[in-house]
Amino acid sequence: MARPCWRASLQRDAVMEAIKALIPILLTVSLAGLVFVVGLNSGRGELLYVFRRPALLARAVLAVLVIPPIAAGLLIWALPLTPAVKAGIMLMAVAPVPPLVPGKELKMGGSKEYAYGVYVAMALLTVISVPLVFEVASALFGRPEDKVPMTKLIMTILTGVLLPLALGLLVRRFAPAIADKAAPLIYKLSMLLVLLAFLPILVAIWPALEALIGNGTLLAMAVVTVICIAAGHMLGGPERLNRATLAVAASVRHPGIAIALAGANFVGKEVQAAVLLYLLVGLVVGALYGVWLKRSAPAHGAPAAP
Repeated sequence: MARPCWRASLQRDAVMEAIKALIPILLTVSLAGLVFVVGLNSGRGELLYVFRRPALLARAVLAVLVIPPIAAGLLIWALPLTPAVKAGIMLMAVAPVPPLVPGKELKMGGSKEYAYGVYVAMALLTVISVPLVFEVASALFGRPEDKVPMTKLIMTILTGVLLPLALGLLVRRFAPAIADKAAPLIYKLSMLLVLLAFLPILVAIWPALEALIGNGTLLAMAVVTVICIAAGHMLGGPERLNRATLAVAASVRHPGIAIALAGANFVGKEVQAAVLLYLLVGLVVGALYGVWLKRSAPAHGAPAAP
C-alpha cells in the first residue's frame, strides 16, 4: 500500500514542478501576445506619434517615469510600513507600463495613436529608466548592494516588446486583412492566458499577501496610485481623453519587471506579495477613476463651454 502512495506523491510533485516551469512561459507568451496585437492594430506613424512630439514625450516621461517613484519614495519614507511593503511599492513605482495598458486606455476612449505612442515610448525608455531609478532608490534607502538584472531586463524588452511589436507591424503591412481579423481573437486569448498565469502565482503567495494587509498598507498603495492618476490626468494636455490615457499609463505598473527585480534582490515571498497587492489596489483605484471619468463626461449634444 505504501508503494502506490509513494508513486502518487512523486507524480504530484512532478506535476507541480511542471506547472511552476510552465507559468513563466505562459506569462511571457501572453504578454507578448498583447504587444503583438498593438503591432497588428497600428502603423509606424502611430507608434512614433509621441517620439515625434517633444512636448508630449516630456510630459509622458514626467508622468510615467519620474513622478511615480518620487511619490512612492516620499510616502514610504514618511509612513511606518513594513520593509516588504515599502519594497513592493517602490519596485512597482520603478516598473512602468505593462502591455495591457493600451487596451485599457482605448476602452476608456483614448486616441489610438496617443495610447500606442505613449506605450512604445515608455517601453523603450524602460531600459534606461529602470536601472537609473532603481540605483537611486537603492542608495537612498540604504541598499546599495541591490542590482538590476540587466540581461534579464533587456531580454524582457526584446522578447516581450520589440520582437512581437515588429512581427505585428509586418503582418499589418503585408496582410492588413489578416491583421484586422486576428487582432481581436489574439487579444482575448492573450488576456485569458494572463489570468491563467497569474492565478497560480496569486494562490501560492496568498498567505503572504494576507499578512501584509493592515497597518496602512492598502491606504499607502491607494495614495500612490491616486497621485500617479492625478499626475497623468493633469499632464495629459487639454484633450480630456488624452488625460485619461496618460493617467492610466502613469498608474498601471508592470508586475513582471517588479517581480523580476524582487526575485534578484529579496529572499522570500513577502515582497512579491506586496507587488501583486499593489497591482490589485491599483486596478481597483483605476476602475473608480474610470467610473468618475464617465460620469463627469459632458452630456451628448450639450452646448460647448464658451
